Amino acid sequence: MSDDLSERLAALERVVADLVEQAAKPAPEPPADVAHAETFWALEGLRAKVADTTGGVLFTGTVDLPTGEHYDWQYGRMLDDLLEIDWTEAAPVLAALGHPVRLRLLQKIISGTRAAADLAEDAELGTTGQVYHHLRQLVSAGWLRTVGRGQYTIPGERVVPLLVILAATR
Repeated sequence: MSDDLSERLAALERVVADLVEQAAKPAPEPPADVAHAETFWALEGLRAKVADTTGGVLFTGTVDLPTGEHYDWQYGRMLDDLLEIDWTEAAPVLAALGHPVRLRLLQKIISGTRAAADLAEDAELGTTGQVYHHLRQLVSAGWLRTVGRGQYTIPGERVVPLLVILAATR
């Protein structure tokens, strides 16, 4: 091999060795302000939106359900508005979620079981009469909607809020 070719090969080997050494090093930690912005990107957007106020609350989500339905949803309220409303008016809507059978029904419905007859086959949910009682409670509170005879679905505008409430319990 010629000296020129040997030198070029040796230089190439050094470059490859340097690249391998660089690739083996851990990535540097981002500065604290960058890490904060990446972690709290939604919060930072909300802060920018409510900068001259006492604050606000935002929840958002994008979900692809097992049924193939897709929902993009966001909702926000200003803190002053939330403090001024009558919180007791939320009691029936929240109470409807306060029963294990109703939560199980919602879980089955969001996963694709939509027919009351199919839901009533689950012995853990109680008798057929009990299942229909719980379904009526969920419809009355707005967590379910009838979409045909004996067919139920969670309204699109309730999918992400339901998941947010469940996430808040963790």
